[in-house]
Amino acid sequence: MSAQSAAVEAANAELYAAFEAGDLDRMAAVWADGEVVCVHPGWPMLRGRSRVLRSWAVIMANTPYIQFFLTDLRIDIVGAAAVVTCEEHILTELATDAGRLGDTQRAVATNVFRAEPGGWRLWLHHASPVIAPAGPAPDEAPDEAP
Repeated sequence: MSAQSAAVEAANAELYAAFEAGDLDRMAAVWADGEVVCVHPGWPMLRGRSRVLRSWAVIMANTPYIQFFLTDLRIDIVGAAAVVTCEEHILTELATDAGRLGDTQRAVATNVFRAEPGGWRLWLHHASPVIAPAGPAPDEAPDEAP
């Protein structure tokens, strides 16, 4: 892995670590300044740093526990931009009348970073829920013999 790829991977890991810690200051440090874009699963597109950070504040305030396990991580770097794609396996805690229960969800995410003087900063985050059952994607299904 190149030094650039390792730096992008570390920046991507910090996004999830900040969320898991519920630390808005860390989350703010991950994001680039200026015009950024964020699409949380099931949400409309948010544009602008202040709107994006407010959304994270709301989510963090309403999430007692969250942990991410990332799979299928891929990093592509072109010039001053890096695209990270991955599958998020999300473990959360839900409050119910019977107490607290764990729940897991899956989402696919695209995180676009740009190189800035202080390092790689997040420019776009787009996560979409996976509603299909686990297994190969339809275009990856093995060919069946007639």
